[in-house]
This record gives sequence, C-alpha cells and structure tokens, in this order.
Amino acid sequence: MIQDALFGEPKISIQTEGIKYAGSKLKLLPDILGIINSLSAKTVWDPFSGTTRVSQALSKSGYEVISSDRAEWSKVFATCYLMNENEPGYYQELIDHLNSMPPISGWFTENYGSDKPFSECGIKRPWQSKNTRKLDAIREEIDRLELSEIDKSVALTSLILALDKVDSTLGHFASYLKDWSPRSYNDLFLTVPQIWPNSASRNRVLCGDVFDLTKYVTADVAYLDPPYGSNNEKMPPSRVRYASYYHIWTTICLNDKPDLFGKANRRKDTSDTVAGSVFEEFRKDSEGNFIAVKAIERLIEEVNSRWVVLSYSSGGRATAQELVKALSDNGDIKLVKEIDYKKNVMAEMKWTNEWLSKIEEPHKEFLFLLDKG
Repeated sequence: MIQDALFGEPKISIQTEGIKYAGSKLKLLPDILGIINSLSAKTVWDPFSGTTRVSQALSKSGYEVISSDRAEWSKVFATCYLMNENEPGYYQELIDHLNSMPPISGWFTENYGSDKPFSECGIKRPWQSKNTRKLDAIREEIDRLELSEIDKSVALTSLILALDKVDSTLGHFASYLKDWSPRSYNDLFLTVPQIWPNSASRNRVLCGDVFDLTKYVTADVAYLDPPYGSNNEKMPPSRVRYASYYHIWTTICLNDKPDLFGKANRRKDTSDTVAGSVFEEFRKDSEGNFIAVKAIERLIEEVNSRWVVLSYSSGGRATAQELVKALSDNGDIKLVKEIDYKKNVMAEMKWTNEWLSKIEEPHKEFLFLLDKG
C-alpha cells in the first residue's frame, strides 16, 4: 500500500553526495524513494538530475536509472556515480597523484582567485589564489592524463567537491562574498568520491534537452523536478537560471576558457539574454499563461512513463492553477504529499482545494504521484 510505504517505519535512509545547490532534493529523498518503492517499477528516469542526488539514491536502491540534464557538469557527476564499476580504492592512486601537483598560476587563478579580500583590493573572487593555483595545476593534469570518460568524470567530480568545500560564496556563482568565508582559508584537497560498483550497463547517462530525450527514453517512472520560481511580481516565475548560477562547474568540466563578462566573470553563454531552458522562461504567452508551466504540461503529456512523480516548491502561487490542470488532464492523481520544512511536518492530502489553499505558505514542498495509465 502507498500509505504503508510512505509513512511506515523504518524511515528510508540512503547516503548520497553532492555540492551546494539551489533546489536540492536531499531532504526529500526518503519521501521520493517511499513513493517510488510503492510502485511495481524497475526503471526510473531523472531528467532534471542536477547534482544527481536523486539518481544516486535510486541506483543504490536497485533501480535501473536514466539520469539526464542539460548541464555538462551534471553529466560528469552522473557518469562518476552511476557508470563506475570499480571499488573506491581503485581511484586512490589517481587522486593522490592529482593532489601532488605543484601549484601554477593559470586561467582560473587569473579570473577566479585572489590573494586579498574585497576590502583590500576591491575585487570579489570565489576562491583564494592558493586554491585556484592548485585548481589550475590539477585541471591541466586531468587533460594531460587522457583518462577514460568514467575515470575523468571521477577526477572532475572529486575536484568540484573539493572546490565546493573551500569557496567564498552563498552557494552559487552569480556573486561572491565581500569577505573571505572561514572555509576558504582551508587548503584544496581531493578525496575519492563516495562511489560504489555499479552493474555493467544497468544505468544510462544522457545530456540534452528533455523534449529531445522524450522521443526515445522510456521508463516505468519519471521523476520530474523542473525549475519553478517566485510569486513575487518583481521576480517572475523561473527567473533563476541554473546555467548562470553554476557556470564555473561547466567551465571546469570543459576547460574551454570561455569569454567572460560581469563582476562575477560568468560565461557569456549564460547571460540573461540567453534562456538556458524553456522551464526557466519567466514570461507569459499571448494567452496570459506562464510559458514555463505550459512546458511542464507538455512534458507530463509526452514523457514515456506510466508513473510520474512531480516535485513542486511553494512560492509559485501564480502558476498553481495551471499546474493543477497539467496534472489533471494527463492522468489519475494518486497522491499529494506535503512536506513543511519550517514546522517539520509531513502529511498526506487528497486532491482537493486543500492543496491550493496551502500553496501560498512558504517553506513547503509538494510531491505528486500521477498514474498516466
């Protein structure tokens, strides 16, 4: 029974690994797994995988996972965690070698490192130069070694995880702190990611637009976590662009030394004039509907899965009615689950106006289970 799977004991707990990330579903993992475990499913598609925490948890739970995202760094994470067939110790020699690289001053130090805080030099940077010099050396060595795709993904994931622990940011790279954060004084040090041996060919990792992938991806369950946005009229829905927030991880993975702009030295291909995804489009169409929510409706319709588990974060009140229609028009809604982080309360609700009355309240997450039949 769904009720038993969701609210029975013991609580599902699976360890995953990731970086600081807006919209992370780390706290929702037990609830997502509880819903999917209640179904007769073998394969799950996670098309907005981000840092891959959900994909990791699903793979560790025994599911065949298809992990995909538009971001190159998400593909690197997914390849590291889902495609590796070796024990962690297999990579220790590689990680030790990368840690031994003598620091050099290169492109990353020039653009993202500083020896002094903003108060002394008038420039804000995400890392202290001692760590970007290590970054420059390690990143060049990763390319020089000509590693296999999986080995390279493990090395890059290790590097990103290490950099995430010594940054001077609020968790994204659209702006940086004026004064060095306490963690930025620590030395960059790579460790082997918390990987595990996966069975050969069990999982798949894809990179690209979700609507291109729906044409040939089939799974028992699709877990959908597209970006939403604020209900503030001055900050319309889906105004946050993930490519902009995490541009530095893309550059580290590609090592392409792109053209930069702005005080944060963002990649030019992440400018506000370039929409990373239709789900991040904040405007309305000619009929007054939010374009992003119409895209969600299209995705629910086109996804080749019987079951759809959809995440929704409160604060997007302007889009709630359209979301209701998108779900109702495409199947039978089996479950609505509310998670109140502020009150630490979880509850099951029926599909009634009760949900709509709560959507204005902050600090809430909702999970929907849709049976497309």
